Amino acid sequence: MKAVGIRELKARLSQYIREVRRGEVVLVTDRGEVVAELRQPGRGPPGESGTDYGLRRLAEAGGLVVREPHDPALYQASPVRVEPGTAERLLDDERADNP
Repeated sequence: MKAVGIRELKARLSQYIREVRRGEVVLVTDRGEVVAELRQPGRGPPGESGTDYGLRRLAEAGGLVVREPHDPALYQASPVRVEPGTAERLLDDERADNP
């Protein structure tokens, strides 16, 4: 996947069309903001972002394993307990030593 500004796209449209034909996704930008995507027809559902498309292709090729969303309940709470304000006090002490 690559990004190209509108001016660059207009100047080298044939080159970018060839890249799209080879399966590349081209993000079109206007002043740094992505405003369009060029891709082969039928490559990904309408509305799928270029990033999602790229990640899906990686997963299909076996280069990425997609798991369930992160669940904080799977992790136990730390047994380490400190008094409130400890981190602030330690930072203040550290800063006082290093003016």
